[in-house]
Amino acid sequence: MPISIASWNINSIRLRQNSVRKFLKTANPDILCLQETKCIDELLPLSVFEKLGYQYAASRGQKSYNGVLTLSKREIKKTSFLDMCGKGDARHVCIELMDGLKIHNFYIPAGGDIPDTKLNEKFNHKINFIEELKEKIFSHQQKKTVILGDFNIAPLPDDVWSHKALLNVVSHTEQETTLLRELMEKGKWVDVFRKHFPSGKLYSWWSYRARDWKISNRGRRLDHIWASPDLAKKSKECKIYSNIRGWDRPSDHVPILSVF
Repeated sequence: MPISIASWNINSIRLRQNSVRKFLKTANPDILCLQETKCIDELLPLSVFEKLGYQYAASRGQKSYNGVLTLSKREIKKTSFLDMCGKGDARHVCIELMDGLKIHNFYIPAGGDIPDTKLNEKFNHKINFIEELKEKIFSHQQKKTVILGDFNIAPLPDDVWSHKALLNVVSHTEQETTLLRELMEKGKWVDVFRKHFPSGKLYSWWSYRARDWKISNRGRRLDHIWASPDLAKKSKECKIYSNIRGWDRPSDHVPILSVF
């Protein structure tokens, strides 16, 4: 049977639980992976989602910061997580379904404003995080696996509103995009959105700083869904729900979805 998998940096699950509920009712994905939930596990509004058929969940919560949550209509066989850079941050959770499909839900650090590892500890953390991923997840080719989430990197010129203007801006620097490309190549991962849309502008994030996000349309594609080669062959559809950026009290990210 087909399976639909969505990802969304929700920027506070408690603040936007109604938006999540609305999205689940309209898009009806089998799996929804959320990032930046900013909530400890005990306070997650899971009962709200259980009523919509999401009986299974895996989370790593953290007060006020970070946090990842995966909601599933399909039974979860196993859960696990990585403690990246030894910081104890809630930035990863992995589920394995009964049929063996693995889904890694990541929230990669944003990196602050200055793209210099010596001058900016946040950027240094981001680079170290990605380097560590090479060995922990991306060092070898895997099967029946999806890696997704808010990567906080827009890797391609068409993933930003202006390649030239953002070359020295965190999320689109050559250092970051090169590292992300190395991750992809090392494990032979497939960016399923670019499989379906090999060219043309694609965005999943619009800054809160814009007076009118839609008119200015200065977006970036920071959210990604990658699949192992065997699974990528079965990718049937990809969608970005850009209209959700216009909902009341929105996250600065919108949901993305792939069907396999």
